[in-house]
Amino acid sequence: QVQLVESGGGSVQAGGSLRLSCEASGYVYSSYCMAWFRQAPGKEREGVAFIYTGGGSAYYADSVKGRFTLSRGSAKNTVYLQMNSLKPEDTTMYYCATAAICRYSDHKIVDSGMNYWGKGTLVTISS
Repeated sequence: QVQLVESGGGSVQAGGSLRLSCEASGYVYSSYCMAWFRQAPGKEREGVAFIYTGGGSAYYADSVKGRFTLSRGSAKNTVYLQMNSLKPEDTTMYYCATAAICRYSDHKIVDSGMNYWGKGTLVTISS
């Protein structure tokens, strides 16, 4: 059974930084996609970034490009989302998700193909 555990959420002022972590367990493939999504109440879920555990560059949503950096840990089942220059509009729940393949369309990361999801971690940015 695949499990994803997120950590690192919290509250900071605008302009500050946070680092989220996601650790996956139970995945049988040597390389898979790990992604971050976020969803505010009443809004559509938004893909933030994804990366493959086996290598390659991360892909970012336009809304976070240049501010967020997604990286792999030394243990390939862990990824880190470094979030800098945070804005109040970044406030929401952030979820880690995995799939064999991540997809994007019209510069938006597609969530329908994600197989497993974490429970989420809350990020709150005050102005």
